Amino acid sequence: MSSVWFKKHFLRSGSAANPGNAESLRRRVEQQLPAARRPKFLRGVCSGERLPGKRPIYSPPRDKPLQWRTGYAEVINAEKSEFNEDQATCCQISVRRREIGMEEEQDWLILCSNQYLVGYYWALFDGHGGPDAAIIASNYLHYCIKQKLEEVVEGITEAQPPMHLSGCCICPSDPQFVEEKQIQQEDVVIGALENAFQECDEVIGQEMEACNQSGGCTALAALYLQGKLYVANAGDSRAILVQKQSVVPLSSEFTPETERQRIQQLAFLCPKLLAEEFTRFEFPRRLKGNDVGRKVLYRDYSMAGWGYKTVEKADLKYPLIHGHGKQTRLLGTLAVSRGLGDHQLKVIDTDIEVKPFLSCIPQVKVFDFASCNIKEDDVLVLATDGLWDILSNEEMAQIVRSFLDENKTDPYRFSELARCLVHTARGKKNGHQWILDGNSLASYDDISVFVIPLYNRDEDC
Repeated sequence: MSSVWFKKHFLRSGSAANPGNAESLRRRVEQQLPAARRPKFLRGVCSGERLPGKRPIYSPPRDKPLQWRTGYAEVINAEKSEFNEDQATCCQISVRRREIGMEEEQDWLILCSNQYLVGYYWALFDGHGGPDAAIIASNYLHYCIKQKLEEVVEGITEAQPPMHLSGCCICPSDPQFVEEKQIQQEDVVIGALENAFQECDEVIGQEMEACNQSGGCTALAALYLQGKLYVANAGDSRAILVQKQSVVPLSSEFTPETERQRIQQLAFLCPKLLAEEFTRFEFPRRLKGNDVGRKVLYRDYSMAGWGYKTVEKADLKYPLIHGHGKQTRLLGTLAVSRGLGDHQLKVIDTDIEVKPFLSCIPQVKVFDFASCNIKEDDVLVLATDGLWDILSNEEMAQIVRSFLDENKTDPYRFSELARCLVHTARGKKNGHQWILDGNSLASYDDISVFVIPLYNRDEDC
């Protein structure tokens, strides 16, 4: 799908890439806000305007339930930034064949028309450097996924994906080669999701450049298709399956710490990216002049463990990855290592681009419903890092189990559970601070939470 279609339908401009239109495009985007800032399913509930000193929790109206009776709640940050930079999408995706020669402008882009395969989609986007990248991603990623699935629909409907989508067989042993590689339907869906994230990232880069804007976002998406749940994550949001007796992470967080070796290896292969301003080596602390000539602990891209190296003058440069835990930064700039956007981001006061070290490709994990006996209170919780800064997976799961057990007859219990989780992490205001029940600091970040019930999913849709 080209960015021309996106510009025409979302930005209402046929030539946004023209630098002469950049200013008018920027004004048009600003005029769309704040209405465009909040998810569509919150329109009429949340205006997007900040209420000074307050952090109200917003949920969809009860007379407009989300698919699968999904619960959703969100709260804005404690004046950390001007806007709520999180975004959310919840919709149905209909995947059908595209006839050869069909033009992009035809109505195959419309969701849920002429259904062939029906998928259910939820996504959270956590913006940084402004809300724009998250807004574009929330409006566009599901269209990318739809298109990529339609391009390979024959490969996801056959028991074994064919070597050629055209149906021809160039080599009689083609099916055998596919079988030897153990290529399954889900592998083709995973590939479509990976390609969709990459295309969405490219469009964000084009649109942000046309608007002369900067910024990016993390992306966490869940897609239910053909009895399987696909969770694609690029960033530090989390997807957790909560069952009666288990807590199953369906995503991994991608930070400079967790992806140290990948990032260091890129610096090794392309040292020019560091512009002689950074060192790729990791040390327990920032080295000082007195360390030169001494052997100190270090790690490089090939090492899971630690070794010792003799410190050279070049090692005194700022580390490519520096800090610990939530304070870890890539090139002293970003706290995440995967996400969408950030094409224009540079290290402060330099021309060093951060984007080459970022990956827009998600990790995709698959949960097969056929392999698990889903119970009535089993839920999938998707949340941005504002929740996980306060709650561990187990603490969140305890809240989920207790709440659902105490509210079995409430038809809105999943929505109320989402509100409960957000409220727990947001805490309450005490003077100028937001604190938890134990008087420790609550989350000052934007918090967005989906609670997706997995039982009776077909009956409810």
